[in-house]
Amino acid sequence: MSLFALVTFLCALGAGLTAGIFYAFSTFVMAALARLPPADGIAAMNSINVAVINPWFMAVFLGTPLLCAVAAVLALTNWSSSGSALILAAALLYVAGSFLVTIIFNVPLNDALATVTPASSEGALIWQRYLAEWTFWNHVRTAAPIAAMAFFIIGLLLQRNSAV
Repeated sequence: MSLFALVTFLCALGAGLTAGIFYAFSTFVMAALARLPPADGIAAMNSINVAVINPWFMAVFLGTPLLCAVAAVLALTNWSSSGSALILAAALLYVAGSFLVTIIFNVPLNDALATVTPASSEGALIWQRYLAEWTFWNHVRTAAPIAAMAFFIIGLLLQRNSAV
């Protein structure tokens, strides 16, 4: 297996893991938290936001964009190879739609939620806005790694088929 194929494979795995995590939040975690009284929902989400900072999650969350950068460089340096354009698109889509959306939108919302008093009326208002905005951006960051994973896999298949 070439370095390009290995990096692309690892990018697909990272995108798939990330998509699965975000998919769970989009399809049931946020709905479950929304059913709780605001103070309990805020406390639960704040607890999740602390627990997620762990080596297993961070290795995937930070490692996949780094691998995507390597994949993008390899795609450009192997531009004439079948699948290179899809792999470049996948890498850019993953970084923009998953990593940057998280940093620009979801993390600031998490940080703001961490500063409210959960049982306050202000907390309840912020929680309702948080649920809508955070979940919207989570849908975006769910779709991006799903699409990126598909592009990585198709790019790998095109590389393999052209080598046969």
